[in-house]
Amino acid sequence: MKVIDAISQILKIEGVNYLSAFPTTPVIEAAAAAGIQPVICRQERVGVGIADGYARTTRGNPPGVFAMQYGPGAENAYAGVATAYADSVPVLFLPLGHPLKRDRVFPHFSSVDSFKTITKSVEQINEPDRVIDTMRRAFSRLKNGRPGPVMVEIPSDIANAELDSSILKDYSYSNPVLSSANPTDVMTAAKLLLEAKNPILYAGQGILYAEASEELTGLAELLNIPVTTSMAGKGSIDERHPLSLGSSSVVMNGAVLEYMKKSDVLLAIGTSLTRHGMITTIPTGKKIIHSTNDPIDIGNYYDPEVSLMGDSKLVINQLIEACKDLLSTTTKRESPAGNISLLKQNWLNEWNNKLLSKQKPMTPYRVIHEFMNVTDPSQTIVTHDSGSPRDQIMPFYNSGGPGTYIGWGKSHGLGTGLGLNIGAKLADPDKFVVNFMGDAAFGMTGLDFETAVRSNIPILTVVLNNSTMAIETSHMATSHELYNTRDLGGDYSEMARAMGGWSEKVSNPEDIGNAFLRAKSATENGQAALLEFITSEEQEFSYRGLLT
Repeated sequence: MKVIDAISQILKIEGVNYLSAFPTTPVIEAAAAAGIQPVICRQERVGVGIADGYARTTRGNPPGVFAMQYGPGAENAYAGVATAYADSVPVLFLPLGHPLKRDRVFPHFSSVDSFKTITKSVEQINEPDRVIDTMRRAFSRLKNGRPGPVMVEIPSDIANAELDSSILKDYSYSNPVLSSANPTDVMTAAKLLLEAKNPILYAGQGILYAEASEELTGLAELLNIPVTTSMAGKGSIDERHPLSLGSSSVVMNGAVLEYMKKSDVLLAIGTSLTRHGMITTIPTGKKIIHSTNDPIDIGNYYDPEVSLMGDSKLVINQLIEACKDLLSTTTKRESPAGNISLLKQNWLNEWNNKLLSKQKPMTPYRVIHEFMNVTDPSQTIVTHDSGSPRDQIMPFYNSGGPGTYIGWGKSHGLGTGLGLNIGAKLADPDKFVVNFMGDAAFGMTGLDFETAVRSNIPILTVVLNNSTMAIETSHMATSHELYNTRDLGGDYSEMARAMGGWSEKVSNPEDIGNAFLRAKSATENGQAALLEFITSEEQEFSYRGLLT
């Protein structure tokens, strides 16, 4: 057997069923021979996004995998890998490398050197008999601690080197190692939560990867504490739950804003608490309990009262047990559910003029509202692209629990949502999988809609087409006045049809709901679908930048 065949067999042992890729690399053929289906993208950044969306949906079990050629292939993938790294996504990257005699000789691109700053680990298989140990290390790093991308470069001559097939007996499935927090610290945290007047739970995507949503909800119900999430953690709790405030980033709803301001104790769990434009800043004056599985997160931007190091599910269970012990001598606080409901309704009432608007061109908020009316969030996976669609949908859409929303954005390149959408559908084919993107984002990666068509991956892409980069209005005022620099053009529904997909263009706001139902029916019939909505240059956002 060749080294590349051994790698493919290891992927099978680890449960990998799909390989996102772009030629030329022998990984494609070897994977196919091993029973792993290749999904060939049109551009490497989208291919990385497919593996990324797959990993987010499977919670890394199995991880997403992407393979590409040396040189230009690896270079084109860089932006996608940076996104996975920033958002801590467990994706395995398998770039081909130059033959060893040309390795790291100017001007040849080296993945080992170039990707060090945007991967959890990067390693080269520089001897055939090192394939087992190298792949074991790769999967161990994928599964343990903070999730993140891992890269193994395969020099082209090493890939085709011969091995004795018996070498595979030395490889077995990698199991993760999980740890709990210090019991003394857990008890301190539990006391802080019970003594607080207005505590709040702030959940990140670590809840999703730990599959701790049930435990998070249980802790909230035990203590009658409201729950908000980061954008990446959206779905950690079913947002229709009475104790759910909703999610937040640079935008948020009125309930999140009120409780973020008035809370005195905040338990941040499964989140890095990174200061970033796409992450809600925690207001000053709060006692923070910070739980994470990576010590690098502690104390970066905030000074926590207590730090809990460990797996989110295990830590929450520890907190539940500690709180139960303390509750035997403490009166349980009243539920804030009624106040949460009132705050949400008051906020929605303020936005009814947008959500129910009959204006033409239609506001994106009407599109989002109608979408929510005709879909079941528990049977839907929603993601967004960067820019306005992200900030418009994120505070309004109520996700249906874990695995129903992909929030992303620490590294937020336009066009990322399309690949995530395709990968999510591969991971959960029974869900209605929908990506909202603007016309600028579609211009970045839209040709990979054909990948979904060709590969029989029935996603829905929603293009909010306002023929301009509205979010850049204030940033490009002079250049636009002189040279129309913000304006864009294109008939995206026709493009989708030309690529073999089902599509419609919608300009009447009264037809939005029915258009979504028709698109959903098309996906159920196995067609990749695209809806193009002709929208206004909407520039109002819910409390955008108020907590920064």
